[in-house]
Amino acid sequence: MGAEGPPENAFTKAVDTALGTLEAPAKWFRENIIDKNRPSYPWYHYQFRRVPTIDECYTDDVVCYIEANEQFKRDRMVDNEVLNILRKRMEDCTFYEAPNHREKCAPMLEAYEKAAENWFIKYGDLGAYGDVKDAYMKQKHRMVWERRHGPVGSGMKGDNVH
Repeated sequence: MGAEGPPENAFTKAVDTALGTLEAPAKWFRENIIDKNRPSYPWYHYQFRRVPTIDECYTDDVVCYIEANEQFKRDRMVDNEVLNILRKRMEDCTFYEAPNHREKCAPMLEAYEKAAENWFIKYGDLGAYGDVKDAYMKQKHRMVWERRHGPVGSGMKGDNVH
């Protein structure tokens, strides 16, 4: 015998033949048409298509919500890495330019602080389990606050305070 798997009989041979005749055209089309015309990228260069954001989804569209949430998670991971790179560059500059680092590393410090501020505006106070809906509500509340009281951090408008 020597073959692996269950013993062959007439039924399994007939099923394999039927599946082979159905599968062969699709396999040929994929190997000869699709794979030859599609550029191959390594996994680390894979580009995800942008999906609709949460404000473009209908309230009962679960698939759109899940796609928007996955996009939000990918964006958060990218923003975390950008912030880590800027932090590392700032630390390296500070270490390398030790006595005069305040003057020589000022542009890097400013870029890092602006990126950290923007990261906190978008992702801060969401926690580890914050999702796209929480971030959207945070953005909405911030916009309402700014409409009523002016930009966050500038103090409150005197005419709207009750």
